[in-house]
Amino acid sequence: MAELLWSLQDSQLVARFQRRCGLFPAPDEGPSENGAGPTDREARTPGLGHLPAAKGKGAGEPANGLRRLAAPQAYVEKYVVKNYFYYYLFRFSAALGQEVFYITFLPFTHWNIDPYLSRRLTIIWVYPFVLGLMMAVVFSTLVGLSRLYTGMHTVLDVLGGILITAILIVLTYPAWTLIDRLDSASPLLPVCVLVVPFLLCYNYPASDYYSPARADTTTILAAGAGVTIGFWINHFFQLVSEPTESLPVIQNIPPLTTELLAVGLAKFTVGIVLILLVRQLVQKLSLQVLYSWFKVVTRNKEARRRLEIEVPYKFVTYTSVGICATTFVPMLHRFLGLL
Repeated sequence: MAELLWSLQDSQLVARFQRRCGLFPAPDEGPSENGAGPTDREARTPGLGHLPAAKGKGAGEPANGLRRLAAPQAYVEKYVVKNYFYYYLFRFSAALGQEVFYITFLPFTHWNIDPYLSRRLTIIWVYPFVLGLMMAVVFSTLVGLSRLYTGMHTVLDVLGGILITAILIVLTYPAWTLIDRLDSASPLLPVCVLVVPFLLCYNYPASDYYSPARADTTTILAAGAGVTIGFWINHFFQLVSEPTESLPVIQNIPPLTTELLAVGLAKFTVGIVLILLVRQLVQKLSLQVLYSWFKVVTRNKEARRRLEIEVPYKFVTYTSVGICATTFVPMLHRFLGLL
């Protein structure tokens, strides 16, 4: 078993997957002053360049498939794309696990389809369950394969994540409806939703080199916390009426018309603009407060990576984004007559 696990962690397995998908290391031209590699058009394809070269064992090989983020490096390894179908597929798939997906897909569902469906999606619940599970499997598979394609993780990382997710779904599925009701009813929810995720993010496992994993985790947990608090605010202040039928109320969606498309586009545009404004404002204010508190020079961009700055500012920023998307944007829609 140990030998199998070790083989799944082999970076060459990732490299073979990349080559099978048409991603090859560019010819090595050696180090240069600005850290640039080859200058041919294919090797400079955006999104898959700037992959650091391997260090340690096997460093002499063209590429071992794995990115070493923020690790010391003598030059930057670039890649040649020979199959653009997989290239664009996995770039899209990678976006499914990034901020751009969470900041557009779930808000769109909330504003244009059904807020209760959005709430259930937030706690991994969709109707019918089989359809939701199929969507989750497809999305997760694409994201997992994109991590191999871009060299972000080993096969063992991806399989381990799938296994942990499956176990959590099986263990928590019977309690999802209860959790949803507690979300709407408990007066202690805002405190729990803020304190627990923040402590989890602040105690994220440290690594030898900086990795965006802690920042990404904080973004996701903070956005989820903000959405949950937003739903709680809506319920507590009765800003939205509870559905009279089983959730979600998809069967009441009117036929697709030009007018409906125009209204939906207007809702989405207004909502995204407000979310981006809130995100920019809260991020700027929180960074200024933290820089002043810890006596850090504002121009020092590297300071954002410090634990005591990165986690608080991202948590406050994306909690605000979640609350804005679920509470203030619908209020603005109602004020503008878009509901």
